[in-house]
Amino acid sequence: MAEIVEHSTGTMEIEEAVDELDRCAVEEVELTVPKTDDPMLPVLTFRMWVLGLAACIILSFVNQFFWYRQMPLTITGISAQIAVVPLGHLMARVLPNKKYLEGSRWEFNMNPGPFNVKEHVMITIFANSGAGTVYATHILSAIKLYYKRSLPFLPAFLIMITTQFLGFGWAGLFRKHLVEPGEMWWPSNLVQVSLFSALHEKEKKKKGGMTRIQFFIIVLVTSFAYYILPGYLFTMITSISWVCWLSPKSVLANQLGSGEQGLGIGAIGIDWATIGSYLGSPLASPIFATVNVTIGFVIIMYVATPICYWLNLYHAKTFPIFSSGLFMGNGSSYDVLSIIDNKFHLDRDIYANTGPIHMSTFFAVTYGLGFATLSATIVHVLLFNGRDLWKQTRGAFNRNKKMDIHTRIMKKNYREVPMWWFLVILVLNIALIVFISVYYNATVQLPWWGVLLACAIAVFFTPLIGVIMATTNQAPGLNVITEYVIGYMYPERPVANMCFKVYGYISMTQALTFIQDFKLGHYMKIPPRSMYMAQVVGTLVAVLVYTGTAWWLMADIPHLCDKSLLPDDSQWTCPMDHVFFDASVIWGLVGPRRMFGDLGEYSAINWFFLVGAVTPFFVWLASKVFPAQKWISNIHFPVILGATSMMPPAMAVNFTSWCIVAFIFGHFVFKYKREWWTKYNYVLSGGLDAGTAFMTILIFLALGRSGIGLAWWGNADDSTNCGLASCPTAKGVITQGCPVF
Repeated sequence: MAEIVEHSTGTMEIEEAVDELDRCAVEEVELTVPKTDDPMLPVLTFRMWVLGLAACIILSFVNQFFWYRQMPLTITGISAQIAVVPLGHLMARVLPNKKYLEGSRWEFNMNPGPFNVKEHVMITIFANSGAGTVYATHILSAIKLYYKRSLPFLPAFLIMITTQFLGFGWAGLFRKHLVEPGEMWWPSNLVQVSLFSALHEKEKKKKGGMTRIQFFIIVLVTSFAYYILPGYLFTMITSISWVCWLSPKSVLANQLGSGEQGLGIGAIGIDWATIGSYLGSPLASPIFATVNVTIGFVIIMYVATPICYWLNLYHAKTFPIFSSGLFMGNGSSYDVLSIIDNKFHLDRDIYANTGPIHMSTFFAVTYGLGFATLSATIVHVLLFNGRDLWKQTRGAFNRNKKMDIHTRIMKKNYREVPMWWFLVILVLNIALIVFISVYYNATVQLPWWGVLLACAIAVFFTPLIGVIMATTNQAPGLNVITEYVIGYMYPERPVANMCFKVYGYISMTQALTFIQDFKLGHYMKIPPRSMYMAQVVGTLVAVLVYTGTAWWLMADIPHLCDKSLLPDDSQWTCPMDHVFFDASVIWGLVGPRRMFGDLGEYSAINWFFLVGAVTPFFVWLASKVFPAQKWISNIHFPVILGATSMMPPAMAVNFTSWCIVAFIFGHFVFKYKREWWTKYNYVLSGGLDAGTAFMTILIFLALGRSGIGLAWWGNADDSTNCGLASCPTAKGVITQGCPVF
């Protein structure tokens, strides 16, 4: 009997060890991602190609079309992920089950069986290629629409395509570090994983409950029907700035309460588009990241900004409290075009006579926080993740190391993508970019050594930013450091600054997008080589469509992006492009030395580099002194300092609304309704995204294109309800529509 007990105990210990080996390192992944795979499911099918390319083309066109509008609409890949399901099943029923090109290497069957989840994932990868914006279109907009200069199509297209494809090289270099480890879990991917499960699993309905697909349809229909209110009938609820209503003629009340032009105290948007803009879905944010974002927003928006403004730091009261505009010393707008010579360089004499460029204090502090985020990112990753990164680098090709359950399945069932596939694209891209910088130098202004320096910056920061994004769902931006470096080394050339930024910053962003998609394929057990192919083809198609759409809109819409010439009610105001243009003036045309250096007014902002470098060290030190206090290591200063990096164009109401929803679902629902959260949380996010997107498109096609509006007090925007929020409060400053103090 004793032997039986001993044998049973040993068996239990083995089973526990096996269970522990198969257990995911992150609880949310353990609860959401299936640990099964069927390698025999067809992936590269005819219907995958048809639906994938169609989704990529449609999303690319729609997103670029809406990019120039006052409220930029981004249709996510989730919308296509849902829309293709009935089409996939329809094609599975009606297409002939017949082989074509039989006997050749190109043999295929138009209908190899039921529409399966792996085909669906591949279609979604194509859709994600179309949903991700081509950032280099900002360069087109800045040169043609703001600087009013000519730009040939070929160099413009080459800049856009090389920007997107350069990221493949960086993705290949770091995919082992950012995809295979279970700790690199990419939170936003769980939304799509959960949605795939809801759309494909045959789930038994519990008595009194509902399946995930039923829940999704209810959310989709409800969200679709509801969005007619914030989207058309009652637009005020996109930003309810009730503090302004208490004293509408008070500049102070307007500054405090405005959700779009002020501090947004008490402002909230009952609108999923407001909630999910800029920060992504709050339902996909882990609670520690939400806490860090909220702390950063509160400190910056409700502590630092009011103190700086009412202390009149950098003449803050002469300018709006919240603005990305460029101003003269008297508070009037700066005429940027007047300080450019015929070589598209800064005209130093005219600039000296006109006077220096000024910013709102909030905008200046935002740049300082960008400096702090950069140094904090480096120090944080080295202190908290440096040892793991080094081990992963040394053991990248050691196949006997302990692996995550999903990594073991992938390595067992599929061939990896050879590193040389990535390196070929990387080398060809760098060579092409160098050719552009030499042959089209008069257009792009960037020297060949600037290309290599931009690549070096991207290589250095991709793993650092990747670790943060893979664990927190927040990605600190590199735009400031790229602008700063080239602005000092090659000043007074705005196009060179913009090109350097997209090659140094956006290539890294693209790399992380590709890696995130690889992780999605990792979770869904997609053959890596098929995933690679879908990303390459999808990216190429997306660039073609984005470029063509942007070029068409710039030629077709009169005075696109020019607020001084557009009608007052025009939606074609381009807020994202305006911020990009202002940055090119500050960093490229005028240069950081005249803004933040020894010749500039804002030189003290450089101290933020030191602040950012020091703060993670204190957290790391506290975690070592008090090892039992696990919450200390969740203090994430790169996220705290970079919380408001999207402001502007993001507004206070976007943050207040996002934080509330993220806390409710990330803490209370996750903690007290764990079973409901596991089953429905990510499905809810997908349904809200899809319903809002579909209704937005319908409103535009049915009403927006014809200019059919609805004028009543419920559709008054924030600039009407809080019209004094952007007024200066310095004595003697005269601004139209504002009181003079």
